[in-house]
Amino acid sequence: MVQIQGQDVEVQAGQTCADVLRAVLSGKKMKSAVACVCDGALLDLARPVPAGTAVMEPVFLESAEGLSVLRHSAAHVMAEAVKELFPSAKVTIGPDVESGFYYDFDFERPFTPEDLEKIEARMTASVVANQPFSREEMSAVEARALFASMGETYKLEIIDDLGADQVSLYRHGNFVDLCRGPHLPSTGFLQAVKLTSVAGAYWRGDSKRPMLQRIYGTAFATPKELKAHLAMIEEAKKRDHRKLGPQLDLFSFHERGGAGMAYWHPKGGLVRTILEDFVNKEMIRRGYGIVRTPQILKRDLWETSGHYANYRENMYFTEIDEVPYGVKPMNCVAHMLIYNTSQRSYRDLPVRLFEFGVVHRHELSGVLHGLMRVRQFTQDDAHIICRPDQLLDEIKGVMTWIQDLMGVFGFEYSMEISTRPEKSIGSDADWERATSALMDAMGQMELPYTINEGDGAFYGPKIDVKLRDCLGRQWQCSTIQVDFTLPDRFDLLYVGEDGERHRPVMVHRAIMGSVERFIGILTEHFAGAFPAWLAPVQARILTVTDNHDEFARKCQDALQREGVRVELDLRNEKLGYKVREAQMEKVPYALVIGDQEVEQACVNVRMLGGNNLGVMSVDAFADHLRQECEKPFKHGGMRYSFSC
Repeated sequence: MVQIQGQDVEVQAGQTCADVLRAVLSGKKMKSAVACVCDGALLDLARPVPAGTAVMEPVFLESAEGLSVLRHSAAHVMAEAVKELFPSAKVTIGPDVESGFYYDFDFERPFTPEDLEKIEARMTASVVANQPFSREEMSAVEARALFASMGETYKLEIIDDLGADQVSLYRHGNFVDLCRGPHLPSTGFLQAVKLTSVAGAYWRGDSKRPMLQRIYGTAFATPKELKAHLAMIEEAKKRDHRKLGPQLDLFSFHERGGAGMAYWHPKGGLVRTILEDFVNKEMIRRGYGIVRTPQILKRDLWETSGHYANYRENMYFTEIDEVPYGVKPMNCVAHMLIYNTSQRSYRDLPVRLFEFGVVHRHELSGVLHGLMRVRQFTQDDAHIICRPDQLLDEIKGVMTWIQDLMGVFGFEYSMEISTRPEKSIGSDADWERATSALMDAMGQMELPYTINEGDGAFYGPKIDVKLRDCLGRQWQCSTIQVDFTLPDRFDLLYVGEDGERHRPVMVHRAIMGSVERFIGILTEHFAGAFPAWLAPVQARILTVTDNHDEFARKCQDALQREGVRVELDLRNEKLGYKVREAQMEKVPYALVIGDQEVEQACVNVRMLGGNNLGVMSVDAFADHLRQECEKPFKHGGMRYSFSC
């Protein structure tokens, strides 16, 4: 007897998941069922119900799990098409991912856009044929012999690495693949599939292994959903920060100088300065001390912290006077050294240390992506060293700052608690205490969260905050990590009320995360049109003829005295051209000066986007701009400094 959607259903030996679900679901519902969950395990509908199953739940095509099954199956159909069109291509792996799916192939040349069209057409033929997916189980020895006969050497490596006696395979049509599943009942469910791009990818992410061809695609339950997604992709291309950054003269990248490192131009540097200045002032207001620490530290410190054992593949190392050093990938070690420079009393805690710390992390060239994935970046990094009885309030204080900052930009966000990974340090008891503290803080603030098993930092569990941009994409930025281990390794102490020495707990936290990535996200979210308070140029004065230049300069001087970031455009060009150029450069306000404006000692104010606010005095415009800039800061006791 199993329970399905609250109903008890009799299960006969050998019955498949589909057989049992038919007893409960309507015909219409059954047509959209693509898999089922038996006591937490996701299975094909054609699989027999495991003996002893207590609870079964159908998985429908439109659900998140259903979409995952759909996309995984689409990857297999794509691999089938590639093998039929390009028989010499070798298959490797093909998972579903958040935005679709991919499959990596070892092929003698890059796939072209024309190749993708042919592959997609062949996939359509497979869908029309409505080929059933079938699962087989066989010994690893048999599977090895099968794939060896097909020349699929990568599959042999996967089988060897699995180290299992039995493996599972999936077939549809003439294609067979090593796979755990589950899959759709048949290829006919794939009614909305699109191949989107090709990229290079090293086998198993190792630059010493072969470079493969990765074909990306996406799939949805309905053509309507696919159409909406493809429209979003086109909009995302227009907003791509890698395009807008150089176009708006914000930043650039130079392979000659090194991959994965941004060069900030004056306007981009100003955006950073405005953002960092705001955060610095907020940190002081919220009780943080601002510190600066070196970018390289002796290697023995990284050995003590556990970074050398658990993170060194992401680090850079050098040697000075025959002493090994590590370029810091994080700031926590340096902040603990500062804490230990003096004896601390229980009255001194919490100690909150904040730094815009420059860090370096080794990333493979294939995963570098503009500002979103770089090798050098700046963290808005802080470490709170506190008594155990202060921990909950400190976590809640950080969460409040996250809420305030997200509110400034209008971001929606979700939260998850990431638990202990396989590669970690510290005792089970400390991990349990740290995880419980995060859960308790979230519970007290009545904030919803999900659990992300095994994705914590190697030294402690964490809260990850994922913001959602205007296109619905999620970005992981803020993080709060509770750490009982590093304070012990670095012998952090405080003298308690009892006169004895006690061990504090440390909270690692970053709100923007990477400043580079956060600005990349903002650039795409606002399509380069930053809010007026953050725009590098808030207003541009445009003259109709050179007869208006003198008054324009007076207006510029007056606005600059008010703290407005304003430029002059006195070129001998048509006004329409100047206005269009200001809009192309995403300047929030164009201030037009002609004969009437000079006569009335005012400016004609045009907003980015075309709205005309009409004629107003320079002082009135400055007041209008100040009010607009202050709007996002009306909550949380925050203050906006009008001038930079």
